[in-house]
Amino acid sequence: MVERKLFGTDGIRGEANFFPMLPEIALQVGRAIGFLFKNQNHHTTKVVIGKDTRLSGYVFESALVAGICSMGGYSLLVGPIPTPGIAFLTKDMRADAGIMISASHNPYYDNGIKIFGKDGFKLSDETEAKIEELIFDEGFKDLRVHKDALGRAFRIKDAIGRYVVHLKSVVPSNVDFEGLKVVIDCANGACYQVGPRVLEELGAEVIAIGCNPNGININEKSGALYPENIQKAVLENQADLGIALDGDGDRIVVVDEKGNLLDGDDLLAIFAIELKEKVQLTNLTVVGTIMSNLGLELFLKKEGINFLRTPVGDRYVVMKMREVNAVLGGETSGHIIFLDKATTGDGLLAGLRLLSLVKQKEKPLSELAKLFEKLPQVIKNIKVSKKIPLDEIEGIQEKIKQAEDRLGKTGRIVIRPSGTEPKYRIMVEGENPNLVEEISEALKEFLQKKLG
Repeated sequence: MVERKLFGTDGIRGEANFFPMLPEIALQVGRAIGFLFKNQNHHTTKVVIGKDTRLSGYVFESALVAGICSMGGYSLLVGPIPTPGIAFLTKDMRADAGIMISASHNPYYDNGIKIFGKDGFKLSDETEAKIEELIFDEGFKDLRVHKDALGRAFRIKDAIGRYVVHLKSVVPSNVDFEGLKVVIDCANGACYQVGPRVLEELGAEVIAIGCNPNGININEKSGALYPENIQKAVLENQADLGIALDGDGDRIVVVDEKGNLLDGDDLLAIFAIELKEKVQLTNLTVVGTIMSNLGLELFLKKEGINFLRTPVGDRYVVMKMREVNAVLGGETSGHIIFLDKATTGDGLLAGLRLLSLVKQKEKPLSELAKLFEKLPQVIKNIKVSKKIPLDEIEGIQEKIKQAEDRLGKTGRIVIRPSGTEPKYRIMVEGENPNLVEEISEALKEFLQKKLG
């Protein structure tokens, strides 16, 4: 496969105003989408564009609109909205494509471009490759429309309302959240409007934090990366549970009424059992990733549920789910996908389904969550200036083999470059927590010397 210059595991991402996140690149992305989808469908291309709350969102929104309109396409602007909201609206509004301007959980000075097809799913590797090919094709610069063939841009005022209605559809009609007190932390990001609103419309008493974006405070000591905020707020307010989202709202972490933290693995276990009880877990299969805790896999196996692993990235989880006709999948980081209701990870949707379960079972979340024991797992990150392929790092395979021998049959080691940040990630898992920490630290030091 040709080496990619722009696209990573989740669209294009990087520091704003530096390659690849340059406005001129965004302009070319808009032109490529305007051309490619019109070429496929032989009509005026309609593209839904949303963003999170980053200051640089204005730069890339304008550039994308210019590119799309220069190719005769129509841009449908919805403003700040979660990434899964764009996936939903693209299909709901029968657009040809959807674009989300966001760098997810990254700091405010980064930004990114995520692209969805008309079916609401993220683009295939092949389609992303076609976009890259057009962007760097000198001849493509001369392809453009003229005079009255130029496109237009429209502000869509009811976008959030449409998405709220969609979110509420996952809650059974005979269930409301009256009597539930919920803390929600929106990370000063894309969910700051829709998150509290949908919970309040369903009857919950809402304590909202991280809902005052100013362009530079997105993810700043808030949201899914800093769950201690909702832990504190849940205990102080004696809430039933807390929900923390990331900057673009596609991932969630949860805190129960006792302040215990639940990650994506915990949520997958809860939802897997619920769907199995309702005979809705298609093919008795759940899809996770190579980072999912082994304890989850062993628990599901004991319950007669298959567990399949994919590379990291919710788009790969979704691809596998579609391949094997699974309805439930997700990542430890909090991307939870219900393929019967969404085409990508949706933190709010997962939170609403969890609240519905708490209300229907009439049990506190701490009781519903007591399902399995996690194996000790440590994840360490190393910042790098350049992400060298693992097989090109001298001596690393020998180090991994030695470490795996020490861990035994229940141990796992995953070392990989991040697809969204300039980092290498080291995951070590095993039965002995002291040994897991020792090995992870040794591997970190080894890589730092090699990559430093």
